[in-house]
Amino acid sequence: MKNLIPWRRSNRQPTHFQGSFDDLFDRFLSDPLFPTPSVLSDEIWYPSVDVSENKKNIVVKAEIPGVDLKDIDVSLDGRVLTIKGEKKQEKEESDEHYLRLESAYGYYRRSIELPADVDASKVDAKYKNGILKIKLKKAREAETRTIKIKTS
Repeated sequence: MKNLIPWRRSNRQPTHFQGSFDDLFDRFLSDPLFPTPSVLSDEIWYPSVDVSENKKNIVVKAEIPGVDLKDIDVSLDGRVLTIKGEKKQEKEESDEHYLRLESAYGYYRRSIELPADVDASKVDAKYKNGILKIKLKKAREAETRTIKIKTS
């Protein structure tokens, strides 16, 4: 980590305090008992998304495991597709003490700008085994037409 932060402005050697502080900071970030804040956060998480395109369609696949269909909201605004909702944590009434908890819960929202215009009336969305698959039909591109100019 200390190699990423250019706080030494001259050729002076770091003091003993600076070296000790750098070591402490590096150990804190690399210690498995102190996961990154995103793992601990219960406010927001982001489902993984794959976007593919062929001549006629755009396909968006989102991994949203453990979420009920009623907790998923999909909307289309122009070329922006938004997937949002909430992954709820199940409450267990047991006396188990977790040593490590990596399950993500909370609100999620992903907005994806699509690579082409789509026909909003021809969207097909399916949810199965934790995968949301949205198939969007591309809108027909406007045809280029030559216009003859007349003289008066």
